[in-house]
Amino acid sequence: MTFQQIRARADRVRGLPLPSVMLAAGAEPDRFDKAKWHTAQGVISVTGMKFMNWSRGVGGGGAIDLAIHLNDMGFKDAVEWLWLRFPGPDSPGQAQSGQMSGLRLPPPDAAQLWRVKRYLVSDRGLSPALIERLIPSGELYADHRANAVFLLLGERHAPVGAELRGTGPRSWRGLAPGSRKDLGHFSIPVDHGEGIILCESAIDAISCFMIHPRHRCISTAGARPDPRWLAPLIRQGSQVYCGFDADPTGESMARAMIALYPAVKRLRPSEHDWNDVLRATT
Repeated sequence: MTFQQIRARADRVRGLPLPSVMLAAGAEPDRFDKAKWHTAQGVISVTGMKFMNWSRGVGGGGAIDLAIHLNDMGFKDAVEWLWLRFPGPDSPGQAQSGQMSGLRLPPPDAAQLWRVKRYLVSDRGLSPALIERLIPSGELYADHRANAVFLLLGERHAPVGAELRGTGPRSWRGLAPGSRKDLGHFSIPVDHGEGIILCESAIDAISCFMIHPRHRCISTAGARPDPRWLAPLIRQGSQVYCGFDADPTGESMARAMIALYPAVKRLRPSEHDWNDVLRATT
């Protein structure tokens, strides 16, 4: 591999979300502290693009530094390790450990993050503090097209897909190639919440949380009545509300969900969707 190739790959992978790198390396997220991870190298805390190994008293910044630290390898090997596990347009299509086979998450581009934050705060009325809370966890980031990327997380907080939302003048939304939204979701968790509200998109889930801050708000990434993760969620005992849009599709899917799961209650937004409700009240 030439020096130019190594440098190009390094430029693409160094901004990967550190929680995703942790998962790819087999690290275990702490049950009580989302910033803390248990690894073979010790207990490591992640804050944005910085990490600190409290067991060894050393830290660093960026995905490449973290891969070097976790795997005890050199720079070139760390770049290759990341490049193989987080495939992009210039890398093999098969995902490795920590990624679902076939899933192609868009690589993060920190230079576009300001556009995503401006769109979410200025155009969609979302809380700057809440957006800043989501970014360090890696659950929200920007890709090279300045799309907002909301990770769908499955078992053990492993990425199983991503919602993509365009932030330019044309409204656009979609999913990362290979996403399996039946296996995971984007959510805004709370401690000791009063219930769970299901919304149709990540932006609606964030908006709903701002309106109902004592509820865990989850995106189903589209109106659908029976995602695979829903039945286990209901069995946990929390009251689940279907907060789908107040339109024919949302009403139809809500009725279908309640027919399948009678314990679910309808919570209809007073406007078309929860983001509309939020913007109407601020």
